[in-house]
Amino acid sequence: MLSSQQQFGEKSESIAARYLKKHGYKIIEQNYRTKLGEIDIIAIEKNTIVFVEVKARKSKHFGNPKWAVTPKKQRKISMVALQYLKANRQSNAKARFDVVSIISSQDNPSIEIIKNAFELAYG
Repeated sequence: MLSSQQQFGEKSESIAARYLKKHGYKIIEQNYRTKLGEIDIIAIEKNTIVFVEVKARKSKHFGNPKWAVTPKKQRKISMVALQYLKANRQSNAKARFDVVSIISSQDNPSIEIIKNAFELAYG
């Protein structure tokens, strides 16, 4: 059984996926997991592979969730993205990293897509 935190995370990722679809993204994978880590959503938008990190909070009490994608998290996402591209023979594909920030205080969540939220980070 999922904890309430895990349920909130899953609900937020579903909200993000629907929102991305509405804005022209084609969802390829959700919760792509490897030994290195996980990417919430992998999508295509205008011939670009987009690796999407979803960050959600129930309020702005601790600030905007988009600021929770730390340099450490960016490195981890980058490593998983590189592994995905290599495994799928897409090493030369155009790719970028987006963040979907959700503040869902009520039934009407505030959603923001931050395109090109960060550059490939490794090392």
